[in-house]
Amino acid sequence: MGHSKPAPATLPSHIKLDHVVFSRFAECLFYLSAPSEEFVLSVNIGGNQVVLPVAGIIKEFVLGPADVEMLELVGQSLRFVRGLRIGDALPKEVLTGEASWEVSQKHQMLARQRVLMQLVNWLMGVETLLTSPEQLMQLANDPTTKKKVNEAFGEAAERLGLGRENREQMLPYVEKLSNELSYVEALREIVESIRAMLGKVEGLRKIYQREKTLLQTLDQVRKLMLVAVAEFDERIIELDAQTGEIIAVLQNLERQVLFIREKRDDLYVRLLAWREVIDEWRRVDVAMSLKMENVIARLYQFLAARYMKTDEWVLMTQLQLRAENIDDLKKKKKVLVW
Repeated sequence: MGHSKPAPATLPSHIKLDHVVFSRFAECLFYLSAPSEEFVLSVNIGGNQVVLPVAGIIKEFVLGPADVEMLELVGQSLRFVRGLRIGDALPKEVLTGEASWEVSQKHQMLARQRVLMQLVNWLMGVETLLTSPEQLMQLANDPTTKKKVNEAFGEAAERLGLGRENREQMLPYVEKLSNELSYVEALREIVESIRAMLGKVEGLRKIYQREKTLLQTLDQVRKLMLVAVAEFDERIIELDAQTGEIIAVLQNLERQVLFIREKRDDLYVRLLAWREVIDEWRRVDVAMSLKMENVIARLYQFLAARYMKTDEWVLMTQLQLRAENIDDLKKKKKVLVW
């Protein structure tokens, strides 16, 4: 999902609001309230923490255009950070379109190697798009590949109108595209972490196959995780496909950078919600325990709120609660459910 921004030259770097009402509020914190994601301001009034809808503040206090524009920027910024205070810096995504988060050297190397291999494949007339990090890094150290990269630089320079003899002028193109795609590599790795979670869920389904109530929950977790992974894969595939025609990408690099950033931001925001869940499941051992049952229940709640259709959610909740009541009567054993 894209978002419009004023011209970069007009954007302030920090949050500044002129209306006197903001100076009278103490402990101002802007954030998106859960689960509605309404844009709100939390303030301290008389020792009490009060949450005010920003739309109501704009209307009630008749804010000027500069304050309204600033609050629009703050609202956009809260896609990328959890909270902002007056005086805080706005994230780069809103100011320049760059990412405000860092990528590792590994992701930078993978992105660069992916671009180089796309050039080699173009030279050889091969349409295969390599996505395996292991294959990419193995080819990076292959002397034959390095020679082909050099040839591809010359042919690409000719195609871009730089002249075959000016192959070194391809480097800025490659570096710029690689830098943008390095963030995609980082996000690709997070999606793989979610896929690894799905593998653990599959293992737990085998362990708990005789626990009817918990197995029902695990079946739902598996179903919802498949939906989530498919959605993330679809976005990654769209990015890979759009940047697969390497010469066309390099010929329209500025436009392609805007496309990559838009899709990167959308994927990043969607994956932000998974951060704590992924961290918890990295520590999960596929074994039967009461703690494990609670971890499964929390994952089910997380997934149901995001990926389950409303009517199906209500039905499953009723079934889960009915099954739990039966188990209570038969075994005096409770399982935490949604």
